Amino acid sequence: MTQSMPQTLGVDISKESLDVHLYPDGRADRFANDRKGFSALIKWLSGYAIARIVYEPTGAYHCGFERRFLEAGFPLAKVNPRHARRFAEAVGTQAKTDAVDAGLLARFGALIEPRLLTASSSAAPIMKDLLVARRALVKDRTAARNRSLQRHLALLKAQAAERLNQIERQIQAIDAALREQLENDAALKARFNILMSIPGLGEATAFILLTDMPELGAIENTCAASLAGLAPMARDSGQWRGKRFIRGGRAEVRHALFMPALVAVRFNPDLRRVFQALTKAGKPPKVAIVAVMRKLVILANALLRKSSPWMPNAA
Repeated sequence: MTQSMPQTLGVDISKESLDVHLYPDGRADRFANDRKGFSALIKWLSGYAIARIVYEPTGAYHCGFERRFLEAGFPLAKVNPRHARRFAEAVGTQAKTDAVDAGLLARFGALIEPRLLTASSSAAPIMKDLLVARRALVKDRTAARNRSLQRHLALLKAQAAERLNQIERQIQAIDAALREQLENDAALKARFNILMSIPGLGEATAFILLTDMPELGAIENTCAASLAGLAPMARDSGQWRGKRFIRGGRAEVRHALFMPALVAVRFNPDLRRVFQALTKAGKPPKVAIVAVMRKLVILANALLRKSSPWMPNAA
């Protein structure tokens, strides 16, 4: 029998299992976190009108679930675990078990109505995995370089050089794999070319924006700045006006935009004017750079929304 009332499904994801809870129906169950479990859950949901499926990112454990249910056409909402925990505290729930968390996620989704994910291209998750591996190799390279400075014996210096060469080859192989994925996806390549047209943005940053902020081009500019953690937060109370600061957001995107902002201040005339105006107004250089980073992500969002490459005075 089909239920006409829209339901929100909360899913608490662990390595082995999926704890699920329907709200307001109240039905709950547990399924394996594998292909058979996904199929069983889809069958379990038949007959229900699903408004959204709410879950938290859990390292790599949610990736298979996310891909399968996006392919099946379900409306997914991936929420920040901190927001879900604050919601639990707000409603007075102290207990924390997988089943309790699934119920809280369902209530959170029904009341807050978090934004739904959009289906990404088949290349996007592969590229994201490649970028995660690349970031780890870049950290290894930095550590290896630091260790090599402390080596004095010829054998140890040779081994350190060999390790650095190995890391460089692995990074180059990942970069080649990223380009190959891009060449096989026309839509993703078109978005990549738009990002690359922005002075200051390099290949690595464009890849990160594509994979870590797939919403770009489909959201408001203020939302883009908030997602990247580059929107200043107000701290006011009565007559008191606190200092604005940035917090939260997607750290990898924010880190990736720092160097492009420094480059843009030199080579992008529009953003250079923004930086100079802020510093002349007495803002610290770091604050002005953050403002340029915010302008960059807003510019990327606007250009992707228009499907148009960068042109002078577009900022």
